Amino acid sequence: MTSTLFQHGTLGMLMEGFLEGTISINEILKKGNYGLGTLSGADGEVVIVDGKAFHMNGDKRFIELNGDEMTPFGMVTQFSSDNSFKVKNKTSETVLKEVKSHMVSKNLFSAVKITGTFKMMHIRTIHAQEEPYQRLIESAREQVEIKEENITGTLIGFYTPELFHGVSVGGFHNHFVDENEKFGGHVLDFEVLDGTVEIQNFETFEQQLPLTNESFNKSEMDNEKIRKEIRETE
Repeated sequence: MTSTLFQHGTLGMLMEGFLEGTISINEILKKGNYGLGTLSGADGEVVIVDGKAFHMNGDKRFIELNGDEMTPFGMVTQFSSDNSFKVKNKTSETVLKEVKSHMVSKNLFSAVKITGTFKMMHIRTIHAQEEPYQRLIESAREQVEIKEENITGTLIGFYTPELFHGVSVGGFHNHFVDENEKFGGHVLDFEVLDGTVEIQNFETFEQQLPLTNESFNKSEMDNEKIRKEIRETE
């Protein structure tokens, strides 16, 4: 079986304000057991670990999803480690630099999974928008940030080559869930106290677009503005 990363929607679509859900979480879960995303209206942060999908909303409420929820954007894979290494007492910058050195290529998509205890985990979530939807940057500028210390759990993230910036964010996009399944979200920063890093390199990137979204189909995308806003948001 080839190693495949599945993605529904694009980050560029979210930046333009196409936030209506176009696929269910259950359909996303058919494609893999580890991943990340959001819900309709860019409602908070979704993290998928061991085939279970969790959600942190803008009010810091963290729950397991039932699968019927809709999403405009999700990335998921059937995770299988190609290589791994141990880390202790390292910053996110150092760890992710090491991840890059262990990946097959910076020109390929990769997944990173870090399991262990984190000295610090800094996450964010954002409030859901109501229709008519605005550009995602408007929600991101009012993001809710939370820091936890000495927390054990799993970070799951994806590396996107710069060539595909706009499809997702060029570089790393990481989400987190703690071992008690009570806390998680989009990762802004972290420090690893003691953990195991696993890497999956992708041979195949499967991109699914929302064929039935008429407003998206007829839109004129401002690609340069999208690229700049992704950098600010992520």
